[in-house]
Amino acid sequence: MDISTALLLLTAITVYLLWFTFISRSLKGPRVWPLLGSLPGLIENCDRLHDWICDNLRACGGTYQTCICAIPFLAKKQGLVTVTCDPKNVEHILKTRFDNYPKGPTWHAVFHDLLGDGIFNSDGDTWLFQRKTAALEFTTRTLRQAMARWVSKAIKERLCLILETAQLEAEPLDLQDLLLRLTFDNICGLAFGKDPLTCAPGLPNNSFASAFDRATEASLQRFILPEVLWMLKKCLGLGMEVSLSRSLVHIEEYLSTVIDARKLELLSQHKDGNPHDDLLSRFMRKKESYSDAFLRSVALNFILAGRDTSSVALSWFFWLVIQNPRVEEKILIEICTVLIETRGDDVAKWVDEPLGFEEVDRLIYLKAALSETLRLYPSVPEDSKHVVADDVLPDGTFVPAGSSVTYSIYATGRMRSTWGEDCLEFRPERWLSPDGNRFIMHDSYRFVAFNAGPRICLGKDLAYLQMKSIAAAVLLRHKLTVAAGHKVEQKMSLTLFMKYGLKVNVQCRELGGIAASLKTEREEGELHGEGSLAVKCNGGTRDGVDECGGSSEVVVGVIA
Repeated sequence: MDISTALLLLTAITVYLLWFTFISRSLKGPRVWPLLGSLPGLIENCDRLHDWICDNLRACGGTYQTCICAIPFLAKKQGLVTVTCDPKNVEHILKTRFDNYPKGPTWHAVFHDLLGDGIFNSDGDTWLFQRKTAALEFTTRTLRQAMARWVSKAIKERLCLILETAQLEAEPLDLQDLLLRLTFDNICGLAFGKDPLTCAPGLPNNSFASAFDRATEASLQRFILPEVLWMLKKCLGLGMEVSLSRSLVHIEEYLSTVIDARKLELLSQHKDGNPHDDLLSRFMRKKESYSDAFLRSVALNFILAGRDTSSVALSWFFWLVIQNPRVEEKILIEICTVLIETRGDDVAKWVDEPLGFEEVDRLIYLKAALSETLRLYPSVPEDSKHVVADDVLPDGTFVPAGSSVTYSIYATGRMRSTWGEDCLEFRPERWLSPDGNRFIMHDSYRFVAFNAGPRICLGKDLAYLQMKSIAAAVLLRHKLTVAAGHKVEQKMSLTLFMKYGLKVNVQCRELGGIAASLKTEREEGELHGEGSLAVKCNGGTRDGVDECGGSSEVVVGVIA
């Protein structure tokens, strides 16, 4: 190497280092390395990614900027990531400047093969059209009644039988897998009226469910890999791209068969007088003529949205309840109080049938416990948006066009500045009115588990209905304990799965004591002219399900 070349190289390195020093000082958050940006820290903490992001946000006051590619001309555009959990910033992104923060081209490219231009993979007019169409259906009471029927049938004919078998055989059961199967059957029934029977006794394999799982996993891998790399693998037919292609063919054939059959059924609907009430049929009955590709996208998008989120939330709920017997007792007392009023004192009648529509609606404390679960363990822990035009967030952070913004739903629920000093405690009472008789929904930009703004989850009420029904059915019949030696950890994915599932021992629930106690309290209340039952807790007694004194703190087991 001659002197001129060496001098040129030395000058280039010096200029780069000066540039790097300047840009790294302008960024706060995790350490930024030359060329690699913050990738080394991300890789080092990949097993605790969400907690790592949360730690960085706490240290930086709720917002930080970092670059994943410390290269000139890229570091402040495509390589720049703004991460926030500040509720004002979240509202700005999801509502105030909604049009400036779409999902963006990267997200669309990653999931297009699976989801097409469906509602969860589109922006602009395409998204708006589907949103308005779907919103009309989700506001109808008949859809909620349809969900209630599917859930009740699944609980009675499958979930209860499988749990009873596990109890009799005294063998640990993977509750996360069981719940995934149950919610998959329910959402398929609601989406296109066909039951894949993945949660039948014996837990059989289903080709459509398996293909859907493989396609989802392969699409998620794309999200992790650089776009150039996964596109190259797709062109060459390498790795999971092969599995994705085969799975997509199977999914398309399956749904095409369902759609063709449904068209024939709808033509003869007036003859048999048995109309279908699933989403697919509702779309097909509209005046607009939708293509089969569009109808397949509708079905797949709602399956993806409705399966994993509810089952994952329920898994973390049951784990938290197992860790916190005080909360479990209060949930049981609430359920039994409602059943005494609706079904009488005979405990056998309480478990004859799953809870009805109106009974589930009255379970306020259970809804609070589920909401508290979602605050601490949101089903989708992080979400990202593309920045269309230069903007300034409410906290003064400048975000350039072409960069991305990530809002951490996981961190939003764990900030002392937002939720107080007890933010890491599992305390359902924070969702109740002072008298404990009303559920209080917090601001949707502090509690972002169901998204917020124009894209807020349409199926929120359906999700609560399904989760409350399943949780009540399980807790009323069985006492669960985590299997000996089972390790509960977060799986690093777009959805907050448990890495090794949730292995539990299933035991019979004894309700006689609770029933006798409630009956006695009711009789004493009638004797003294009082109309309400009292909930007993470790530290005292109060009416309804208000917070109790004494040893009422419930601490979340922090997962590494």
